[in-house]
Amino acid sequence: MRLNPFNTGNINVRSSGGGGGFPGGGGGKIGCGTIVLAAVGALVFGINPIQTIGLVESVQQTTGAGSVQASTNEQEICTRGPYATEACNALQSLNQTWAPEFQRAGIPFEQPVLDLYTGGGVRSGCGNAPAAAGPFYCPADKGIYINTSFYDTLEQRMGAGGDFARLYVMAHEYGHHIQNLTGLAGQIRSAQAQNPRRSNELQVRMELQADCYAGVWAGKNRNLIEPGDMQEGLRAASAIGDDTLQRQAGQRVNPESFTHGTSQQRMDALRRGLESADDTVCDAYFQNL
Repeated sequence: MRLNPFNTGNINVRSSGGGGGFPGGGGGKIGCGTIVLAAVGALVFGINPIQTIGLVESVQQTTGAGSVQASTNEQEICTRGPYATEACNALQSLNQTWAPEFQRAGIPFEQPVLDLYTGGGVRSGCGNAPAAAGPFYCPADKGIYINTSFYDTLEQRMGAGGDFARLYVMAHEYGHHIQNLTGLAGQIRSAQAQNPRRSNELQVRMELQADCYAGVWAGKNRNLIEPGDMQEGLRAASAIGDDTLQRQAGQRVNPESFTHGTSQQRMDALRRGLESADDTVCDAYFQNL
């Protein structure tokens, strides 16, 4: 996908370090929108895949625990490597695509903060996350957290390489930012608290809607899409389906434990958004609740 070079006036980027291991301290559950590769966590980080799946159930209570040491030098952060530059270019494109949609809807828009780090864990406004948690969105500080080394894992362990696969990850996390700004995320957290038995079902709907939003972004920028991009995105969506991850972790496929949706559901959601380029089609995931 051909993205315009970022302008530091159009993005909000920080670095929380990373690379030195998981910060100590207490902490808070990571929540709202983690795209995690549980099977990869087991293979690369020696983490029990079931524990990893439990860690990343997205809509969890967030308390703002922990502090983030932020760097405000966007130019320096965004040029640390090709993945960082790509992520900053994507953030700019996402902001430019979604801000007008919020304006038309009469909803206040606020840019998320892109937090780039490499290697070890990170402390966010939602608590501490190990490197194995993968990219995630924290509603407490409106931060999209990207461990850039995750992209190597995505390609080498999951066979889901390519620039559009990485952009899909970014756009999915941005989808959770949209849910946060519209108030949907808070409504779903309340619904889960009131009816815990439906928690996973509602979580899956959140994740599929975020996939749909990722597709809408791509669809609204169809002129920038290159041959093979959609196939890369679909491979990534398939690779991180709950059923696929459970099989790769040597586990029995258990739909009741799903938190993100099956591979087919995730591919369908991404395709729905891209083909329509209309964010209202993503409302379908919360109709007839």
